[in-house]
Amino acid sequence: MNINITSDIKYVGVNDHDVDLFEGQYIVPNGMAYNSYVILDEKTAVMDTVDRHFTKEWLGNVTSVLSGTKPDYIIIQHMEPDHAGSIADFMKAYPDTTIVSSEKAFTMMKQFFGEDYEDRRIVVGEGDTLELGKHTLTFVTAPMVHWPEVIVTYDSYDKVLFSADGFGKFGALDVDEEWDCEARRYYIGIVGKYGAQVQRLLKKAAGLDISIICPTHGPVLTENLGHYINLYDTWSSYRVESAGIMIAYTSVYGHTKAAVELLAEKLREKHCPKVVVTDLAREDMAEAVEDAFRYGKLVLATTTYNADIFPFMRTFIEHLTERNYQNRVVAFMENGSWAPQAAKTMKRMLEDSYNLTFAKNSVHIMSALNDESTQQIEDLANELCKDYLAENDDTANKQDMKALFKIGYGLYVVTSNDGQKDNGLIVNTVTQLTDSPFRVAVNINKANYSHDVIKKTGIMNVNCLSVEAPFKIFERFGFHSGRDTDKFAGVTALRSENGLVFLPRYINAVISLKVEQYVDLGTHGMFICTVTEARVISDAETMTYTYYQQNVKPKPATDGKKGYVCTVCGYVYEGDELPDDIVCPLCKHGAADFERIE
Repeated sequence: MNINITSDIKYVGVNDHDVDLFEGQYIVPNGMAYNSYVILDEKTAVMDTVDRHFTKEWLGNVTSVLSGTKPDYIIIQHMEPDHAGSIADFMKAYPDTTIVSSEKAFTMMKQFFGEDYEDRRIVVGEGDTLELGKHTLTFVTAPMVHWPEVIVTYDSYDKVLFSADGFGKFGALDVDEEWDCEARRYYIGIVGKYGAQVQRLLKKAAGLDISIICPTHGPVLTENLGHYINLYDTWSSYRVESAGIMIAYTSVYGHTKAAVELLAEKLREKHCPKVVVTDLAREDMAEAVEDAFRYGKLVLATTTYNADIFPFMRTFIEHLTERNYQNRVVAFMENGSWAPQAAKTMKRMLEDSYNLTFAKNSVHIMSALNDESTQQIEDLANELCKDYLAENDDTANKQDMKALFKIGYGLYVVTSNDGQKDNGLIVNTVTQLTDSPFRVAVNINKANYSHDVIKKTGIMNVNCLSVEAPFKIFERFGFHSGRDTDKFAGVTALRSENGLVFLPRYINAVISLKVEQYVDLGTHGMFICTVTEARVISDAETMTYTYYQQNVKPKPATDGKKGYVCTVCGYVYEGDELPDDIVCPLCKHGAADFERIE
């Protein structure tokens, strides 16, 4: 199959509809694509090979594109046999070709083929380049994404990133299917353990001007690249992708299943946006693992079995832990007729996982549901849906003044509306003044657009950020001005009774305020307000300024630089003296928030 990627880059990969289990375990009903590309220039380069079962078809594709010429280079980015299985046959067909790859890859070639091509090779590492003519290829090392020898390749002429297994998906290219689902299953199943390594690669890629992504599996990505990159960022940082609860269960005689079905019904009644129920004995295990990583909350329900837990549940939990399952809420349901201990066993299996929050309520079934275990299901559903109930207008306690306890020397998003669009900004000075009536003071820099909007409208919402908030929240609301930016573009926001938005995620409380008094503090204005509505969204800890500095804000890239760094966003001003009137071009903070690079 020959496809033009650009005028110089041709697709020569193959589709595999014979495979039933990819890598011996992943069900692929729509087959697989093994992607390979040819770059035509003064010198010609072939990018990767294909599985050995399709060598003949692939070589025919390559020969067709070359039109009688011979390739100068073959670049091997990854030595897994589905991409490197045809190296030996290619080198027999084109013996004068030079292989370009990493040092570790050549070691693996020796292991696979008994030959490391010492007389016909170029070893490349981080930042090395290869000139083809107008195309300059730059190599970026990507160890453990998801093998140690992996490199990716950037073509600066056509702005193409050849991403190896990155951004790949299950499914052949002659089948039309949604990218997200099969790419997620592929990533979580195959690459999921190596989130830290993928994060490092994404940071390297952030400095490249990329127009096209050419993976070794799945379609070439040419549009809406931000969507795919954001998903990879979410997956590799183990953040929650979608709001919802997954229930994974096993059931022998149907009693545990009945309890699961009752819980699912309760969760839906309490406004859980998505409930996914999976029978681990009957459904695709890879799909189940994918959903566990996709949603923010997981319920594990199983029986005590041979003084342990049911085998499919044990396998499922092992799949989670070996892929670094983290940053989730986990609850347990157990069943047993004489000595139930499944909950204890499941919790012990997960205890070494990072940043898991175990629900306070559990469900303990003795053989079959009774009044006591039914009430436990009700209690668990209330705990898991606390945030959903608070977000819903019909069920929220809108006078829950415990929301004020979430205020500390923390970080908040203050939202407002100028009559045409919603706006928000980061503040760190919100203070409760009195409790009869409830009054709160909010200080806002006069230079911020929100200051003028709130002074005019007299209302605002204070969104109390939780420690779950990623840096992108601070970028969105802290580094741009609402005068020329729609900060809620693409966000499905929620609204309080005053008509203003509040964030759908990453907050533990929202407080609606009505301005009663304004105090001019020179550079800032103090808004003294009464509380008109207060909702507690979750029990997550409040994001303090210290926590933000130590755990959320990226470390500034100051190595080798002289000058001053903005302590808010990390912007570096290179100069011997810091201007007194400097305004950070990213976060708009002044000289007081800069410190000298030591």
